Amino acid sequence: MAGKAHPSSSRKRRTTLTLPADSLAEAQRIAHSRKVNLSTVIAEALAEGLRLQTAAERSEKVLEGYKKAFSGFSSEEMSILDGVILEPDGRH
Repeated sequence: MAGKAHPSSSRKRRTTLTLPADSLAEAQRIAHSRKVNLSTVIAEALAEGLRLQTAAERSEKVLEGYKKAFSGFSSEEMSILDGVILEPDGRH
């Protein structure tokens, strides 16, 4: 597979982290139940959290872009864009 390295083959670096005791206990429980080391569980959880954070930031940028693009429209124009019929169609 070209381009993207598999997480287990990625370069690694040792560091010291201070984690909430309950989070660490949960990670240890997961590691034990999966029969993997604690570093694997922490790395996977961190990677997933960072992926979600990046996606949330992208979504926020898209939302801000839409807000900026539509900021010049009046409420009547926005209703038309939203598909709201502003005048009776004569069927009533």
